[in-house]
Amino acid sequence: MSAIFDFSSLLTVLLLLICTCAYVRDMRPTIFDGGEVQEPGKPLMKRPGISGILWKLSRIGERLSPYVGASCAIMALHLLFFK
Repeated sequence: MSAIFDFSSLLTVLLLLICTCAYVRDMRPTIFDGGEVQEPGKPLMKRPGISGILWKLSRIGERLSPYVGASCAIMALHLLFFK
């Protein structure tokens, strides 16, 4: 069955995307910015398309890392013991 139609699989894919994007951004900080660095005082950069979505996922992973880590652990236990 596709991950789109099963809520548990969709949640697993979303958590993996968040963790992967946060890790990649930690290794290469400007990867989702197109090589540009935000300077203080300049207006916010627009991030269109898939790059913007990946940037938002990495930002969620950075700012909510304890909650994302706990969610990954709970999902792992769910997949191991209940599915």
